[in-house]
Amino acid sequence: MNQRVKLRLGDLLIQNGLINEEQLQQALSEQRQSGRKLGATLISMQLVTETQLLSLLSQHLNVPLIDLDNQRVDNNAVRLLPEIQARRYRAIVIEDKGNTLLVGMSDPADINALDELSAKLPKPIEVVVVSETQLFAAYENYYRKTEEIASFAQELADEYEDDVEFQLDAGIGDEQDNVVAKLLQSIFEDAVLAKASDIHIEPDENQLRIRQRVDGVLQENIIPEGNIASALILRLKLMCNMDISERRLPQDGRTRIVVKHHPIDVRVSTMPVHGGESVVMRLLDQSQGVLSLEQTGMPAEMITRFRALLHRPHGMILVTGPTGSGKTTTLYGSLTELNKPENKIITVEDPVEYRLTRINQVQVNPKIDLTFASVLRTSLRQDPDILMVGEMRDQETVQIGLRGALTGHLVLSTLHTNDAISSAIRLIDMGAPSYLVASSLKGVVAQRLVRKICDACIQDTQASNEHKIWLHQIEPELSHYSFKKGRGCQRCNFTGYRGRIGVFELLEFTEPLMDALKGDDTARFTAIAKSAKGFKPLAHAAFAYAKAGLTTLDEVLKLVEMVSDGKAHAPTEDNHLAASNDKAESSSDWRLEDLD
Repeated sequence: MNQRVKLRLGDLLIQNGLINEEQLQQALSEQRQSGRKLGATLISMQLVTETQLLSLLSQHLNVPLIDLDNQRVDNNAVRLLPEIQARRYRAIVIEDKGNTLLVGMSDPADINALDELSAKLPKPIEVVVVSETQLFAAYENYYRKTEEIASFAQELADEYEDDVEFQLDAGIGDEQDNVVAKLLQSIFEDAVLAKASDIHIEPDENQLRIRQRVDGVLQENIIPEGNIASALILRLKLMCNMDISERRLPQDGRTRIVVKHHPIDVRVSTMPVHGGESVVMRLLDQSQGVLSLEQTGMPAEMITRFRALLHRPHGMILVTGPTGSGKTTTLYGSLTELNKPENKIITVEDPVEYRLTRINQVQVNPKIDLTFASVLRTSLRQDPDILMVGEMRDQETVQIGLRGALTGHLVLSTLHTNDAISSAIRLIDMGAPSYLVASSLKGVVAQRLVRKICDACIQDTQASNEHKIWLHQIEPELSHYSFKKGRGCQRCNFTGYRGRIGVFELLEFTEPLMDALKGDDTARFTAIAKSAKGFKPLAHAAFAYAKAGLTTLDEVLKLVEMVSDGKAHAPTEDNHLAASNDKAESSSDWRLEDLD
């Protein structure tokens, strides 16, 4: 800053005609009661906007105004100022410019804060104005637990030589155990802050790799102290009541933790690998509860049709897709719809992910022969109205489930198939009689998750040359269509994506489909299904999202490749003609008018 002037914000606002004297006195009275700064008080009273206030401060103090959401921030520079002090002074170190540090402040007129920052930071500071709203979002993003994790890892590693293994019979000493507990808590807190669905702990020869799956994509953090892996995994096994002496076989367990007052269920899976044991933890935030069908992203028209299937008195409904596609979320949303006092509902799950009142949930345990098939067989003798089977894994489970659907029960389950059409054929391949599948199966939902474009940095974009070739095959006019993408900002960690949304297709079983199945005519069944009224493949839904600006063409192409087993790659110039010739035979064929 070029000048150090004691600024009276209220007088400045009056001089510029943004408020009058009466409004200032009202704000000062409110400020005395709330204890907040005058600027925040004026904004909360809607007397000025945050943009007006920041622009005024920037002009008066001759300090640049920066959009922190679109400003790349150096993680190393941020940590020059501890979080507690950053929050106290409403500041963040954005960049180390060599001779000076670029520091963003929401109130650069705070002389006391400027003096404290100058004294605490190792270099002279260069101040810019930033939004307080964006500043608090930046704290959540940049002051994560990575530095704390590294500190605890170093502290733990210092207690041991590289070649020392933790003694299982002795366990870990109290002091070391406390450090391991703090390290694990930091790992969990960091994952929750990042909104991660899974944590991967992978020992390497000389380091420990911790990865988090955020919006379906893994993000990596390397800890050089590889010798702490055994202590970390030992503690996790103790938390999950696993056999700590068994390192040669995979194990599964479960525990519950609390992060920022949120109860989190943690499903833990260990697997022996070269160098130790790999651990994957699935995080389930119980405080968020079960999503409704509307919250899954299923289109309203499809929800109406799907609800009609759910309220049939009997039959089987399948939800299909690969691991991590949101099948369980859809099933739990369906159970919430059906959970009424007059309905007896039994679920057979591995594992039970969310606890639901009034529903009898059974956790399978193959070690004692409590399998899907055995529990399902017993459940049919418990006078249920509705059965939910976590997965159709084998022939016995499939046949019991289908017969249950045929004898007056509504059966919900999942299956690992690429799309809705192949699900019925898959059941037959698993040994179920075609007549039984045709008589019992009422509908199949196939789904995927695609990443949503970040709302904070969305912008227009034109299709790339590669995309244009692919789009030209669908409809020539689409190659000139304007789509959306994320520019990348602080809120989405400069990925351009934030959050995911479900992509769905629904196939309802009609008489012609049932007749084709009974006759074992899979080719006819597939042809009828593709032309069925209301049926639109997954690719249609994904592309509709791209047209609506919810996702990108890259995400659509990725989904099409998955559904088509890699056969629908966006063609290049060299294979454009061949791809066009194959178009009529492609299962992912569709035209623009199909989207209307």
